Amino acid sequence: MGTTSDDGHGRRSGDVTGRGSGDGPGRGSEDGLDDRHGRTVGIGVAGVAVTLAGVFVNGLAYVVPVLGARHLAPAELSALATLLALGAIGGVASTGLQIAVAVHRARHGRAATARPTLLTVAVTAALLAVLLPVAAVGLRLTGPAVLLLGVLTVAVVAAGRWLGELQGDQRFLRLAGGMALLAAGRYGGMIAGLALGGGLTGALLAGAVTSVLVLALLVRLNRGAGLDPVAPTLATRTVLTASGATLAMLVVSYADLLLARRFLPPDASGTYAVGTVLTKGALWAPQVVTVIALPRLARGDRGTLRTALLLVGAAGAALVLASALAGGLAFGLAGGPEYARHGGLAPLFAATGALYALVFVLINARVAASARWPSAPLWISTVGFVAATATVVPHTVAGIAGAALVTATVTVAGTAVSTIHRSTDAPSPSTLPTATAPVPGRDTLRVGDR
Repeated sequence: MGTTSDDGHGRRSGDVTGRGSGDGPGRGSEDGLDDRHGRTVGIGVAGVAVTLAGVFVNGLAYVVPVLGARHLAPAELSALATLLALGAIGGVASTGLQIAVAVHRARHGRAATARPTLLTVAVTAALLAVLLPVAAVGLRLTGPAVLLLGVLTVAVVAAGRWLGELQGDQRFLRLAGGMALLAAGRYGGMIAGLALGGGLTGALLAGAVTSVLVLALLVRLNRGAGLDPVAPTLATRTVLTASGATLAMLVVSYADLLLARRFLPPDASGTYAVGTVLTKGALWAPQVVTVIALPRLARGDRGTLRTALLLVGAAGAALVLASALAGGLAFGLAGGPEYARHGGLAPLFAATGALYALVFVLINARVAASARWPSAPLWISTVGFVAATATVVPHTVAGIAGAALVTATVTVAGTAVSTIHRSTDAPSPSTLPTATAPVPGRDTLRVGDR
């Protein structure tokens, strides 16, 4: 990321203050130093904010089943866990919409996103209307529960638009606030419903209501974003591509857990479930890097991709080293003291998550580059993993964990090759489409965000 390269929007990439590098005679060198320092500080503050928001989101998501275990009967607790899983699958459309909007906004400026958002929400609602009744019968869920889950999920999907606009505009402090608000609506309402003794239906009702109300706050948070009527409209295909990539990432990273439940006895399956806590920790811990890098990836900044991969790789290496030195402690913290004796397996799980964190960066880079089938390597790896586990992989914790690590390694290699091949054929950043009007708020920290 050079400090003098054009970012595709009429500004220098190192200019975080909104001034050009030639802001007056005799000041270019001094301003350049100030800009670089301001940009470094801005990215650091933004990174901390987004990281804290991510911790808050994951913390609230963790509290829901924990609180449910204290306030619900076993049958209702199982139903809650199932509904949360279904909600996570439905939330793929929200993440896909956010990524697509962020990429388009970063590349083209203040483009209109209302139409693809409405279409995404409508398609999601239609699919839920068809699939949730089937799930209710097959998974023994009540009608009110699946209806409220549908309302909650549709609200979460709609929120992806405003989060994507904030991310694409690089208004990261507001993005962190939006992430926290959505989590408070999505999970905070359910936590309140459980704590007040509302049971499963009461918790879902509270979550659905607060999720819908949060949408108004997200609109308010995104004030001043504006629209450029000449900028190209976001294509629906881009949303579908990003959603498909998100779904593929979800499937390949959870496949080992599902296979362990299918092929391992209950005790061993429980041990494997504890190990996957370390996998998910290593996968999502450096997520902030990808969130901040995505807008620049959308503008073809290859230096950003290299930097993101180095940062994520370094974080993964540190986590794998820590799991090797304190595996028993890691397993004990994740599952309780009785699991500490399995600490020798900790590096396997941590390394798998660290590799998938690299895949997450590469997949976002491919979506940002408008690759046609960005998730193809992930689906191929998933099919191969399932086939190998069903036929030749030993049905032990170490056997499946080892196969998962091999799968993650192959996935990283395949995605990296696809990304590098794509980047060699892609146009340089200076040839990418640009916004047709000056775009405010392209800096990491705006005055209104402080």
